[in-house]
Amino acid sequence: MPQKNKLSLSVQYPDPRLKESITRSKLQQWIQAALFAPAELTIRFVDAEEGRTLNREYRGKDYATNVLTFAYTEDEDSETTQADIILCTDVLQREAEEQKKTVEAHTAHLVVHGVLHAQGYDHETDEEATEMEALEVEILASLGEANPYADR
Repeated sequence: MPQKNKLSLSVQYPDPRLKESITRSKLQQWIQAALFAPAELTIRFVDAEEGRTLNREYRGKDYATNVLTFAYTEDEDSETTQADIILCTDVLQREAEEQKKTVEAHTAHLVVHGVLHAQGYDHETDEEATEMEALEVEILASLGEANPYADR
């Protein structure tokens, strides 16, 4: 069994709709599967209004998005990844329904996606997207989750 990386995790539910179903222990499992180094992370579940405000203020995009990652580890030599990962419950639930997935499976994917972003992965170029998506598929498979990109 692979060694687990040290994880300091804060979970916030200002939007409490998923608090009962998306538990801290599930989040820890998903995060650990995607961690390549020790991390200090906050996972925050927000409504569409807060998600839209954050996306507008920090990315200049005036709509709520499914996941936002604020990575604070600027130094590549830093041994600990630090980030806030914001999940928008409204978008997450809508996308899960549109994609005919469970909210849990879609949340697992977005958490893995956000944790990879926190560690410096991106999908700005085709090459980066291919690498990041392959990692996501591999990590999700290790968790027993289906390939989220299979239906494209």
